[in-house]
Amino acid sequence: MSHTDQARRSSDHGEGAGTSDQDVLLSKAGDEHDRSSSEDELELGELHPLNEKGHEMSTLGRRRRGRKPASDAAKSAPLDGTSKSERRTARWSKCVIISLTTVGSLLAIIVAGGSWVYKSAPADGQSPPWYPTRKLRAPPQQQIRTKGCYAKALGGTLPEWKDAYQKAEKLVRKMSLVEKVNVTTGVGWQMGMCVGNTGPASQVGFPALCLQDGPLGLRFADHITAFPAGITTGATWNRDLMYKRGRALGLEARLKGINVLLGPSMGPLGRMPAGGRNWEGFGPDPVLQGVAAAETIKGIQDEGVIATAKHYILNEQEHFRQSFEWGLPNALSSNIDDRTLHELYLWPFADSVKAGVASVMCSYQMVNNSYACGNSKLLNGILKDELGFQGFVQSDWLAQRSGVASALAGLDMTMPGDGLTWAQGKSLWGPQLTRAVLNTSLPVSRLDDMATRIVAAWYQLGQDNSTRWPSPPPDGDGGPNFSSWTKDRVGLLHPGSDDKAEGVVNKFVDAQGRGEESHGKLARRIAAEGTVLVKNVDSTLPLSRDGAAEDRKMRIGVFGEDASEGKGPNRCADRGCNQGTLASGWGSGAVDFPYLITPIQALKAAVDPDKISIGDYATNKPPFKKHPGILRDQDMCIVFVNSDGGEGYIANDGIRGDRNDLYLQKGGDGLVRTVAAGCGGGKGKTVVVVHAVGPVVLERWVDMDEVKAVVLANLPGQESGNALVDVLFGDVNPSGKLPYTVGKTLGHYGPGGQILYYPNAAIPQQNFSEGLYMDYRYFDKNDIEPRYEFGYGLSYTTFMLSSLSITTLKPKSAFPSPRPATLPPPTYSDEIPPAREALFPAGFRKLKKYVYPYIESEDDAARGRYPYPKGYSDEQTPSPAGGGEGGNPSLWDIHAEVRATVTNTGKVAGKEVIQLYISFPAGEAEEAGEAAVDFPVKVLRGFEKVELRPGQGTQVTLPLTRRDLSYWSTRRATWVMPSRGNFTVRVGTSSRNLPLVGEW
Repeated sequence: MSHTDQARRSSDHGEGAGTSDQDVLLSKAGDEHDRSSSEDELELGELHPLNEKGHEMSTLGRRRRGRKPASDAAKSAPLDGTSKSERRTARWSKCVIISLTTVGSLLAIIVAGGSWVYKSAPADGQSPPWYPTRKLRAPPQQQIRTKGCYAKALGGTLPEWKDAYQKAEKLVRKMSLVEKVNVTTGVGWQMGMCVGNTGPASQVGFPALCLQDGPLGLRFADHITAFPAGITTGATWNRDLMYKRGRALGLEARLKGINVLLGPSMGPLGRMPAGGRNWEGFGPDPVLQGVAAAETIKGIQDEGVIATAKHYILNEQEHFRQSFEWGLPNALSSNIDDRTLHELYLWPFADSVKAGVASVMCSYQMVNNSYACGNSKLLNGILKDELGFQGFVQSDWLAQRSGVASALAGLDMTMPGDGLTWAQGKSLWGPQLTRAVLNTSLPVSRLDDMATRIVAAWYQLGQDNSTRWPSPPPDGDGGPNFSSWTKDRVGLLHPGSDDKAEGVVNKFVDAQGRGEESHGKLARRIAAEGTVLVKNVDSTLPLSRDGAAEDRKMRIGVFGEDASEGKGPNRCADRGCNQGTLASGWGSGAVDFPYLITPIQALKAAVDPDKISIGDYATNKPPFKKHPGILRDQDMCIVFVNSDGGEGYIANDGIRGDRNDLYLQKGGDGLVRTVAAGCGGGKGKTVVVVHAVGPVVLERWVDMDEVKAVVLANLPGQESGNALVDVLFGDVNPSGKLPYTVGKTLGHYGPGGQILYYPNAAIPQQNFSEGLYMDYRYFDKNDIEPRYEFGYGLSYTTFMLSSLSITTLKPKSAFPSPRPATLPPPTYSDEIPPAREALFPAGFRKLKKYVYPYIESEDDAARGRYPYPKGYSDEQTPSPAGGGEGGNPSLWDIHAEVRATVTNTGKVAGKEVIQLYISFPAGEAEEAGEAAVDFPVKVLRGFEKVELRPGQGTQVTLPLTRRDLSYWSTRRATWVMPSRGNFTVRVGTSSRNLPLVGEW
């Protein structure tokens, strides 16, 4: 969403902006829609006090080349009168010429790519600028006129944060300029114990903050829990477990001295089923994702740890997500309309803000051709104004692509502090931010708001409580008690610098819990409830521990590498290879396993060897021909297969983050077919267990008669084998439901479900033209029969739904209530301090590559004329959809309650998930005579999981809020509830099993 000079109209976003030569220059000077970061551009950026020349674009070994299309073999026509060998030579020569020409062209493009990109003006302008802070202490010719009201989107305007902001205001008033800069800027990669470390404000007693991954556990830490992944947690559909997992994550973080936990993840939402990082989130439906994110945040923050909602927003694939990671100078642009943004991708972030999340992480890629961490509409207009976000926005690591521009656009903290390249110490903020305030480029009020938001989040979570959060050395023994960079007790204090000072960096604090409070037990329960049984012919499962009915041992053969530990659970850094049993995806969202219970280990421990014999053939290439008996002599065969993926900085077996397809990997499909056909000489029963980062196409074998049961175990974490055995033997009745649709082909997910594997422009463009239609919504719209639908999952018992009733609590009305008045934000003096106060102290010892807030000379503060982006002086009207945390408070009003009775009609106790879907009234139009608004066939709006004994029934109540019953109007820029016609209300146990239907 870029904000350049020439206005143009966008059908979905209203007033937009185009580009001109002047705009490109301003972009190169570092305004918020700065799309690039080449050395050439930075030389043009001398107008911008935060840009530096000469940055070398590398990523410290993280760079991965993108795929390049394989060109067709060149073919030459026969040459009359030539011999066959001459024709071959001619063809060979022509191939060489064509190949050399192609390679030369590619090299020319690569070499000149930066210049080509930077001197061209990509299509942009789908959203307006949104700059809330315009108060300047500057020469008269630079001052910006306002209309007499305080700037919008400042922190401290909502009552839920009132006390925290009052405390923060008092503290920030005492801070010097360099202290304010210090708390907003990371000190650099590997300059502290955590993956992210801010500087302190020592004179006022504000500590350095430790920021650490991640969404399923504490990355690089010892004595912690490797919990089931987000996608597994989503498959539980269990709010209580979602909260308890978050609470345990928060407790472990607090015990390790972590202030800010970098999770949960709700972006990517899961638009593309092969997306590499989908597994970190909870599933591609915004309601399921939002509920799970909110419960996780509540759990984390109830332990006093700042949670982080990430990645904001539209980071839906790994290919081209980051500048230069794929050999291109710019990241891709996710291009979207306003309605789709609000109804799908923003929805879980709104739930997160409503839950009180104190930090949001902006993502790497562009949104409508403006980098997400420099997009004022996204950060100021939507997140801070419309959603009422009161915490601070931090960048993903090196996602910041400009200096003053990103600060003006709403970024509050840069991580890890290094600028455009890894571990160089050339920050876009730090001393540059200090200089920008001194030379009046950045309003001091913006820096005050940045620092206040960070300090307020610290107070809001009670981190000023010295009992729970003791001060770090030298004033106390608090702060992080582990090192991300060594497992030794004693190590370097600043391993990324030239400093050789050492100290105790690992205290080996056990954060995993003990006894009944053991987090391993919680992980096991989550993994079991997140296991989805999708096929169970003739009640093959659960298995009996009594073995065969005959007076002999039952023989079970276990096949597949995925059943074993392989070469160890932590064989590859960040779990970046697919070997052994798959319990986690790879990347920064993964952790070191403290232990990993494998399926074969748990199976052997679960049975009486006098009754059941377990044959262990943990390879995807068993020697069937050499030893046919290992297959022929089994009564039952259990096949373990998988499909892995992860973050884009790691590539493994030809998979560069995003999966190449949805098939099983490492020959898994062939293994299943072979085992199923030969198990017991064709008379045995085959059970297939799939561990995967997302949906898998099962069509090559799922309909085989010999395949009696299929279990989708997702990514179960450290208790993998134990949780699986609980389900296989019926100790736990399976109650997991699919958090995604399992299609019959990748193509069935539609054009919007396909990864962009090859760049389609200098800046790759990913158009979200499918709108609201992803996953089950696309299948419904196009009447595509999935293999297994969203929300589907079997049980060992049966349930019946009955007695649907719908009660009106509030009548329909088109629009939310008027935006309520908010509190005035903190106010500070706009006086700019003397430059001498920002100089390095006399005798100060500087560490190499460490990011400091100080400047070298008073001359660095010379004032100039900063090229503020067009629209910067425009008065912004507060969004009618705003006014509270998560949006307008009336969006959360309950207008109707849906009740249904569920009864366990089977013979064993079990859990069922009651799911509520609605269909919007047909014929709804924004204005009389206009075309009807397009709606999906149905959308999930609520769910509840209940546990029932045999014969027991209970009534479930599911509320419908104004937001649930509204669509986003791009014309009115707010939520609109259809007030004419009837909503169709459907209740059932999956998106295609909805037996109860009513109207409201």
